Amino acid sequence: MNRIRTLFENKTNYILSVYFTAGYPSLDDTYNIIHSLEKNGADMIEIGIPFSDPVADGPVIQESSAKALQNGMNVKLLFRQLKNIRKTVKLPLLLMGYINPIFRMGMEKFLELCKQTGIDGVIIPDLPPEEYMEHYKDMFDKAGVINIFLISPQTPENRIRFIDGISEGFIYMVSSSSTTGIKKGFSKEQINYFTRIRDMKLKNHCLAGFGISDLETFNTACRYAAGSIIGSAFIKTLGGTGTMEEKICGFMKMLGK
Repeated sequence: MNRIRTLFENKTNYILSVYFTAGYPSLDDTYNIIHSLEKNGADMIEIGIPFSDPVADGPVIQESSAKALQNGMNVKLLFRQLKNIRKTVKLPLLLMGYINPIFRMGMEKFLELCKQTGIDGVIIPDLPPEEYMEHYKDMFDKAGVINIFLISPQTPENRIRFIDGISEGFIYMVSSSSTTGIKKGFSKEQINYFTRIRDMKLKNHCLAGFGISDLETFNTACRYAAGSIIGSAFIKTLGGTGTMEEKICGFMKMLGK
């Protein structure tokens, strides 16, 4: 069974998914970051595919993406780095990236490599759900890879219901209409949005992302969703001082892990 489904069958709250950009801070850090995150209590890991124009990402992730590309990271190299990851890592792994690098490789080949590598899901923010359903769903099903969709405060209810109907695993509940980034707390409007989505009683669990940066925002989001996705704050930590293990261990302890 897909590891994302297994996770949500066994845990329905305070799920922590951590995002980082492959190839950052150094080209060969990807494997060690994944191992350290699993050892220090992450429930799921999202591996970002660096892209030259990451329109949904804030400055921290943009800078990490630019650095990773400068280091020489690309999709083919990432799959080579992850070739043997399933010999030691058990938790769900997702790839998050924009459609252009995937199209250049070819969707079918990309998904076949996901299957061979043991990738459980992908998040492609600029792949419309309708296009996925019409052209790619059969490919995803064949590979056993789950495609994760996003909703935001501006997504109409009928659209949310449609996305919930075609989703598997979980729904990525974007907390605001802005880009990713580190923010201090949630506004009243964001809390109202979280409450509205919770009260819709969707069939899929939601994970809140964008603006989750510390224990307070993590716990707040988890009162309304099954868990949270943390990216920018973690990437900022990776760029700090200390050994990789020290930085990751300290970050996870900050989140109560």
